[in-house]
Amino acid sequence: MDPTVEPSQTSAKNINRLKIAGVILTIFGVGLFAYFVYSVGFHSIFEGVRRFGFAGFGVIVIIFFLRICARAWAWKLSVHAPYSLRMRDTIPAVVIGEAVSSTIPLGILASGTSKAVAVRTHIPLVAGLSSVATENLFYSFTTGLFLIVGAFVLLRGFAVDETVALTLDLIIGSLALLIVLGLLMVIRQWHFASETCEWLYEKGYFRRLLENGRLDVRLFENLIYGFYRLYPERFLPICGIETVYHLLGIAEVWFILSRLSDAYPSLLNSFLLESVSRLITIIFKLVPFVIGVDEAGAQFVGSTISLAAGMGVTIAIIRKGRIVFWTLIGLILIIKRGISISEITKSVDV
Repeated sequence: MDPTVEPSQTSAKNINRLKIAGVILTIFGVGLFAYFVYSVGFHSIFEGVRRFGFAGFGVIVIIFFLRICARAWAWKLSVHAPYSLRMRDTIPAVVIGEAVSSTIPLGILASGTSKAVAVRTHIPLVAGLSSVATENLFYSFTTGLFLIVGAFVLLRGFAVDETVALTLDLIIGSLALLIVLGLLMVIRQWHFASETCEWLYEKGYFRRLLENGRLDVRLFENLIYGFYRLYPERFLPICGIETVYHLLGIAEVWFILSRLSDAYPSLLNSFLLESVSRLITIIFKLVPFVIGVDEAGAQFVGSTISLAAGMGVTIAIIRKGRIVFWTLIGLILIIKRGISISEITKSVDV
């Protein structure tokens, strides 16, 4: 590799590849969405949505706001001294992050950056990014446990195809390994990123970028690891708040089922639908609004746990309406605050 190659050129190539992958996956998702609407029947889905009603939609909008508040609270507790954020700072920033995450193919990369940019007038960008990363570690930890339990219950409690069973076993094993490695990384304070930057700098690669950049990466890591060393008493509260986030997701699915079915909905079914939805959201984050793939996952779980035909697709579409609502709120906040999407993506490129 030529050390004189501008890092921005390499970064731009990687971003372009992700954009192409995002476009391809989006086209695939739109095709999946059309297929499931056709197979279930537009009239059947429309009747389900009509039965759910505006009042029901208002309830799930409120439930999701509570979930936003949970992530905002966990983030507030993840800010390293001497800096601090208030809920009035973190709540709009989380809404903006959700909007960016849902609408652009690089949302999985840009959502965290957009949160830090949204609070840049209150704390420095590096401190904002490190606090977002700290909160994301807690979120990833609880989400990993949530997905492991969901996959285990689906695998052991219901009859699934052998290929699906193998996939679930791989997911359980991979998530367990990642959780253990993540805990070791934090406990042992492994500085992978900064040491890699230092090695590249000493070898003469990206010297212009890493002249000061490697110091920022080291500061970024120190802020994250310093948080765990200075605030051990916050570990359980933040994990508890992140768990509430997932419980509210289960409550949302349970409420939708209660509106669509005459029978009393099962909490187990709600848990499985939410856990699979969360897994699909993580895997297919390149697809805006996870269109199509979310419906596919919900339909698979719905048929596995013997829900009424098309119920899973209807649930996914209703929840997608809620995503669109909060995305519009986030876009309004982006415009109101004068935040540029190019500013966010430029930060991701770097």
